[in-house]
Amino acid sequence: MRSRLVVFAVLGWFLGVSGPEIDAQAEGGLFGFSLESARVERDLEERFDLELDAANLESWMRRLSARPHHAGSPYGKENAEFMAELFRSWGYETEIEEYGVLFPTPIVRRLEMVAPEHFVASLEEPALDEDSTSSQRSEQLPSYNAYSADGDVEGELVYVNYGIPADYEELARRGIDVAGKIVLARYGGSWRGIKPKVAAENGAIGCILFSDPRDDGYGVGDVYPQGGFRPAEGVQRGSVADMPLYPGDPATPFVGATEDARRLPLDEIPTLTKIPVLPISHQDVLPLLEALEGPVAPAAWRGFLPATYHLGPGPTRVRLQLEFSWDTVPAYNVIAKMIGSESPNQWVVRGNHHDAWVNGATDPVSGMVAVMEEARGVAMLARDGFRPRRTIVYASWDAEEPGLLGSTEWVEHHAAELLEKAVVYINSDSNQRGFLGVGGSHTLQRFVDEVAGDVEDPVLGISIADRVRARRATSGSGAKDVFGGDAVRLSPLGSGSDYTPFLQHLGIASLNIGFRGEGDYGQYHSIYDSFDHYQRFMDPGFDYGIALARFGGRLVLRMANADVLPFEFSRLTERLSVYTEEVEKLADTMRKETETRNKAIGLGMYRVAADPRETWIDPPLEEAVPHLNFAPLHNALAAVKASVADYEAARAAAAAEGRAGGAGLDRALYLTERALTDTDGLPGRPWFVHYIYAPGFYTGYGVKTLPAVREAIEQREWKDVDERVETTAAVLDRFAAAVDRATAVLAAR
Repeated sequence: MRSRLVVFAVLGWFLGVSGPEIDAQAEGGLFGFSLESARVERDLEERFDLELDAANLESWMRRLSARPHHAGSPYGKENAEFMAELFRSWGYETEIEEYGVLFPTPIVRRLEMVAPEHFVASLEEPALDEDSTSSQRSEQLPSYNAYSADGDVEGELVYVNYGIPADYEELARRGIDVAGKIVLARYGGSWRGIKPKVAAENGAIGCILFSDPRDDGYGVGDVYPQGGFRPAEGVQRGSVADMPLYPGDPATPFVGATEDARRLPLDEIPTLTKIPVLPISHQDVLPLLEALEGPVAPAAWRGFLPATYHLGPGPTRVRLQLEFSWDTVPAYNVIAKMIGSESPNQWVVRGNHHDAWVNGATDPVSGMVAVMEEARGVAMLARDGFRPRRTIVYASWDAEEPGLLGSTEWVEHHAAELLEKAVVYINSDSNQRGFLGVGGSHTLQRFVDEVAGDVEDPVLGISIADRVRARRATSGSGAKDVFGGDAVRLSPLGSGSDYTPFLQHLGIASLNIGFRGEGDYGQYHSIYDSFDHYQRFMDPGFDYGIALARFGGRLVLRMANADVLPFEFSRLTERLSVYTEEVEKLADTMRKETETRNKAIGLGMYRVAADPRETWIDPPLEEAVPHLNFAPLHNALAAVKASVADYEAARAAAAAEGRAGGAGLDRALYLTERALTDTDGLPGRPWFVHYIYAPGFYTGYGVKTLPAVREAIEQREWKDVDERVETTAAVLDRFAAAVDRATAVLAAR
């Protein structure tokens, strides 16, 4: 209660401040709409809100999560057909598009400790009386990592913390080599697929992953079924394909996995993991940790298990046996369209996936049912005579969990049409009670902020934008940070959900939306991600499911109905300036750190040893960081700023004179995101073409901004930096030219 009073006090101060943006909103204006169009739109949204019913979300979640529904499963197909029939009944032109995708499932899973004592891991999640679907053993996928290699390997164990490159550097400083050994890595620090990738690069022959209770178990809160967090036997399933190379069906890169598509042989697929990898529970990992010796792990590497975290190697020795089927299974995408009345060839695409690792009530059904209710609400407006100006496409993707397979294959299959027609893609995934989170293209920042200001938080009764503001205010981030600029600040998008092929393969402006932060979320990718768990610990009453439908519905309706598409460029320009400063600072910081370290080594002040009882040695000197020329980036950024200033002046003049936009301006606006791509793609991974946002090569989900330049610096590829700066600057020049084209259309009207 005390914290809530502080929130309201802060908001009271904030809402007393007025300015042009707030005054315009109070007068009923909307970005991209004339005043009359804005009045009609707000009336439409009020009617839309009245249509929404939380009982539908509860009913559909109960139905969709009643049985396991992974890619290729019978119930996955039933769910797709169920949703398609609903969309048809609401009046959408609906079809199920099927693709054949590679999806391995386990035949053999065995992990045993063979020394210094014998132990066989159970690899089982027990059914619970409190969870009515946890006993569906015959339909459940066992705990495993999709796209692991087959293998039967035996070796000493080495604990590698999160298993990211920096962890192996730390091990090397201590004289520990993982070559020929099996590594043990905890979840966290990066996406799971990075862990076996880096392990193999360092010579490991196998990889074991586990969930430490420090992160999502008893270190956070009460465990299931008493609380919502991961129990001792809980296991996180998940894909370990090398998705930073490309997502989607591993056998059909760049093309849709249709019946006649050419498929790579298994031994030629670059995204398959090179070594066997298996996830286990922290109950199964404890005996392995207890037997492990060697140096004690650094403090930051230690979790909450009741054992001393040693690094090894050995004397713990394990045998890991894995064998998989390598089947091609059907993936069923549900595609539902409402054709636009004025610009039918401009598409607003809204999606969520429907497949799960097991029952998937939170991930993904909580998001899917909100999208379904949103689509039903739009359809009810259509029955009363409404028709959007632009076409609305609702999509329910299959096979997201193994690696964004359904969405990627659809995007690759329909790439030419999407490049021509897609205005924006709006994605959601899982949803829970809490705070609005949005990531996306910064050309949509102003649009998102305005919509969030018009949706009420179901608990506090204030806008979801103001709740985000209040959270920042009470977190001590500073008055300027809180009260200046945007309320709901878009985070740049890396990967991890179905926006990836739209944004980073085709350059379609995208958003990823959802509520989070107050659910007891420890059941991720386990058999306990169930309807029973969701009802108790995630969003009882589906209040935030309705909030997601209201927010997503407004995004879709306003984008579909705006007189002029609500793209805006000044926020992106600000971000580009920040990203440029960041890569320069990164190089300067690395230069200073390298100089300091090399000087210390030269003076004999920086020595390491695998064990304090052993001889300490000097590590090798690091290559000096050379001078890097960032001038082309600065010049291109100056051109972008000038073009954006010209566009803003032309937009203001057009508004003052009452001149409309039209389809030509709309097209010029949504094609600006395409201009932020390069058809040759990023160095070493041509599938990813966006030069502002990309998943990191060694982060997987985590974003790298200005990725070509940033990763060359991080990986100390000094000879490549200047060329990548030039390429990125050329992309920014093309973006400036695209903005100039939009300005010319405005001036000509």
